[in-house]
Amino acid sequence: MESSTRYPLLTDSNVDVSGYQDDPSIRLKISNDQYEQTVQGRKGGWKSAIYIIGVEVAERFAFAETSGNLITYLTDVLGESTARAAQNVNVWSGVATLLPLLGATIADSYLGRFNTIIISSFIYIMGLVMLTLSVSTLIPLKFQYWVFFVSLYFVAIGEGGHKPCVQTFGAEQFDERILEEKKDKNSFFNWWYFGLCSGTMVGSGFYRSHVPKGSPLVRIMQVFVAAYRKRHLCVSKNGVPLYEEENRDDAGLASKGRILAPTNQLKCLDKATIKDEMDTSDTKNEWRICSVTQVEEVKLLLRLVPIWLSCLSFAIVQAQGGTFFTKQGSSMDRTVVHDFCIPSASLQVITGLTIIPTVVIYDRILVPIARNWTGIQSGITMLQRIGVGIFFAALSMGVAALVEAKRVQVAAQNGLIDQPNITVPMSVCWLLPQYVIARVANVFTIVGLQEFFYDQMPDDMKSIGAAVYLSIMGVGSFLSSLLISIVQFASIENGDEWLGNNLNRAHLYYYYWLLAGLCTLGLGVHIAVSRCYSYNKTVADSLTN
Repeated sequence: MESSTRYPLLTDSNVDVSGYQDDPSIRLKISNDQYEQTVQGRKGGWKSAIYIIGVEVAERFAFAETSGNLITYLTDVLGESTARAAQNVNVWSGVATLLPLLGATIADSYLGRFNTIIISSFIYIMGLVMLTLSVSTLIPLKFQYWVFFVSLYFVAIGEGGHKPCVQTFGAEQFDERILEEKKDKNSFFNWWYFGLCSGTMVGSGFYRSHVPKGSPLVRIMQVFVAAYRKRHLCVSKNGVPLYEEENRDDAGLASKGRILAPTNQLKCLDKATIKDEMDTSDTKNEWRICSVTQVEEVKLLLRLVPIWLSCLSFAIVQAQGGTFFTKQGSSMDRTVVHDFCIPSASLQVITGLTIIPTVVIYDRILVPIARNWTGIQSGITMLQRIGVGIFFAALSMGVAALVEAKRVQVAAQNGLIDQPNITVPMSVCWLLPQYVIARVANVFTIVGLQEFFYDQMPDDMKSIGAAVYLSIMGVGSFLSSLLISIVQFASIENGDEWLGNNLNRAHLYYYYWLLAGLCTLGLGVHIAVSRCYSYNKTVADSLTN
């Protein structure tokens, strides 16, 4: 790859910084010493993040209990078919994980993350209260069905504002320019996944909070417009200087923004950075000229698209945990110690305990070992971590298929094929392996996606980065619903229904094998696009290297 400094780089004061590697004054200019002396130790860090983790624990408890029991309520109380109920669950889950794109845009452009969290939390609580009222005698029976679904989507709206902001708000408590906090942030995404604390308002005085600086979508459009306006100009090795803004705030201190180094990809967009005779005035026209960093941010977004697509098969698999896994468990012997019968949805909560030892082992044992071997701060790259999780997701589907085939075999041996309402004499503990493997997959892929999109998104789009990760799960839920419809139609036409109401006669294990195959295919695609992906690189990174 050619050197990223082959074109002259100018700040908004027309200072050429193309030789920054050897210029001590430029090194000093982008150093972080003054910033660290000013803010280090005042706010942020673990003392703030611990409260934010507690908020997520409370929210996840409410959401998991709602989603975990949803398919059982739809089939057993509202009388929907298994396939129809699974589709309704997937559509609701899809909406709940796509709305964060809107919530993140509002947070990054207007309200800020903290205010968005507060407002969305009120909407969330209102939805939960309405959900409770929907099954009470206060609501006439003929309206309960509609109040129930309206309440669910109020919860989804609250989730849309809460979800993309809380984790990003927690991650920004650690400043990458402070070495110790940069290391802590690598661990934050692991500990976030199971943290056991509480309180948000109690810790509000300790939080670092960034003020939104306008719509990031406008900044994206400015790059395309500026590049189009200068489409006839050429960027040659000895050509026109490229424009870069000074990394300073009004007080003269180093700003929060990162200066990204130029890359050789999507060179047509580099035309937006060329300064010509019309760009010499003191007033900058942001629709005619953009900084190198602004252009590189747009390139970053375009490079993320193949990664996003490669993870959809994982999201489809994840949608099964709250639907068919639960229906499997409801047909099995759920009796444990002293005739105590556990609800089938509780398996999701119980196996969630898998996260605790997995995160501890990964963060405290595997990461240090891998770090010594690879030299990478996080042990393995974020994309490698995501790929490992996709592998475990495919494995969980294979195990689920084998267990379901065994369950049907036991039902046949006991003459229960046509008696779906009678419990199959097979312990629900047989489902533990598929749940546990799926949870391990989450620790790798979901945490990896969270860290990846937070790290790779532009500074002014961090909340949108969290929403983009969630949108993978949302689109995956919709695709799962679509896949159910296709499988149902094709299998019924073939006279051998895969997803019928009678799971003893259905062929759910065929569906699981199909998902295992799709996930394996997705893993292959992910490996291919990951090999072509180049991580963003700042000027500071170049100096460090």
